[in-house]
Amino acid sequence: MPLEVRKKEKETSQNLVRRFSKRMKLSGILPRIRKTRFHKRSKSRQMKKKSALRREESKKEYEKLKKLGKIEEKSWRR
Repeated sequence: MPLEVRKKEKETSQNLVRRFSKRMKLSGILPRIRKTRFHKRSKSRQMKKKSALRREESKKEYEKLKKLGKIEEKSWRR
């Protein structure tokens, strides 16, 4: 659905831009484009499993290093 605006006789360029902007707002093209612009694909089932396994492995590794004393627990004070 292309949007076309042609310059009328004796119309200033400012009025042409104003008319074009108004047509864009009324057409609803801009909100539709903004919705799809930042759309993220959802992860596949296999990728979710892989990331969950990777998370579990890193937690185990962190706990192991913590017990060995190679990582000190930080206290979060204000």
